[in-house]
Amino acid sequence: MEGYLSIREAAEKWGVSQRRINQYCAEGRIPGAERFGGSWAIPGNARKPGDPRREKKKAEPAVPPKKAPELFHGFMPLMNTPFRPGHCMEAIEGMKAGPTRDIALAEYHYFSGQAEKALEETQVYLTAKDAGVRLSACWIFAYSCLTMGRIDHARRALHEIRSTLTAGGGAAAPGRAIEAFVAFAAAVLLHLPLPEEMPPTDEFLPLLPPGVRAFALYVEAHYLYLKQEYAISAGIVEAALAMGAAGYPISAIYLHLVAVMDYMSLKKTERAQAHLLAAWDIARPDDLIEGFGEHHGLPGAMLEAAIKPKWPEDFKRIIDITCRFSSGWRRVHNPVTGHDVADDLTTTEFAIAMLAARGCTTQEIAEHLNISANTVKTHIAEAMRKLDIKTRKDLKQYMLR
Repeated sequence: MEGYLSIREAAEKWGVSQRRINQYCAEGRIPGAERFGGSWAIPGNARKPGDPRREKKKAEPAVPPKKAPELFHGFMPLMNTPFRPGHCMEAIEGMKAGPTRDIALAEYHYFSGQAEKALEETQVYLTAKDAGVRLSACWIFAYSCLTMGRIDHARRALHEIRSTLTAGGGAAAPGRAIEAFVAFAAAVLLHLPLPEEMPPTDEFLPLLPPGVRAFALYVEAHYLYLKQEYAISAGIVEAALAMGAAGYPISAIYLHLVAVMDYMSLKKTERAQAHLLAAWDIARPDDLIEGFGEHHGLPGAMLEAAIKPKWPEDFKRIIDITCRFSSGWRRVHNPVTGHDVADDLTTTEFAIAMLAARGCTTQEIAEHLNISANTVKTHIAEAMRKLDIKTRKDLKQYMLR
């Protein structure tokens, strides 16, 4: 028949078996195909049928993935706002006047080392009706009080956080997960006794907005650092930054800082310095230096090596934050754990003691800090005297426990 193909010809043309062509025809999937006796005539201009599963999938409208609702909308608005370094205040001023912008300004003051202003600005929102505003205010207020040595006020604010979380959804599994995560975050950041495991991440992470979710990943990485699982912790940081966390400056700073801690522990000094300078490039244009003060001793004197020589005045301010934060931190940490952590060490002694505890030799520490080996020995000897320990093995057990 003119204008038609036989089953054999169609099979050769489409690169399939004759049996498959018979199947296409029997299923009615070749428009215009006609049966003649025991065979089929196939229009010469017919197209090869596609995969029915793909066709069905293509025909059906895509169903968007179900988005989990945020449990407390508006929690930590500045942390959850992407902005270019140097444009933090513009981002805040672009927010609608009201509690959200006030909280964002308080966040800025806290993360720029101005705890007094942050405390004053959040105090009026500690009992706000909006749960997101109240949670944010309590969180910032608690850590501001910690920095200023007002430990009882900090504890009351943390208690209010737990109460808010319980009222906001504690009876449901997601609410319990968020509550567990906040308690977990406080334990990690204050180095209190840790739970056996993280709350299930698939339950609480979808409930957090992206910027806060990035901070949650920092907390998880910090937890793994404390368990001395440095490579896994660093992997979480690298993945989080690659998948969008780098766009949220406050969370990105903290992620980079925990990476510094990891890589110094792994004795990968160049990678540690790269992360420190990445954090500094993000922080310095907006003066977001609080995190550097909070983490000072843990990055193994990297601040002394990379920041102090070029930015001595900024370094002095970081050390001031360190002293204030550490004093409040110890007043919570030491009574709970029974460990009198480095109460009398200077910031330099603490940093050098951490390097020695991680197995760095005197010469390695001297080269890292660009000081003499004798100066290193003097700092280590003084640290050990203050801590009443005799050997570097004792120093490791003390500093890394």
